Amino acid sequence: MADTSIDRARGLLTAPVRRASPWATFGAAALAATAAVMMAGVMVLGPGVRFEEPPLAQPLLPNG
Repeated sequence: MADTSIDRARGLLTAPVRRASPWATFGAAALAATAAVMMAGVMVLGPGVRFEEPPLAQPLLPNG
């Protein structure tokens, strides 16, 4: 009887084995790829680039 309770206690004390998820790897790769593209865009455009506002739309008819 003592052997079974000791074995049961050992079973409760051991940490469960977790397997790696392929979705976690895919998510980390997607995050790294997105960050790389965004950083490349910042390097290409640089800090001095400004986007001008487009002019207001003109009416189609000459008299308004």
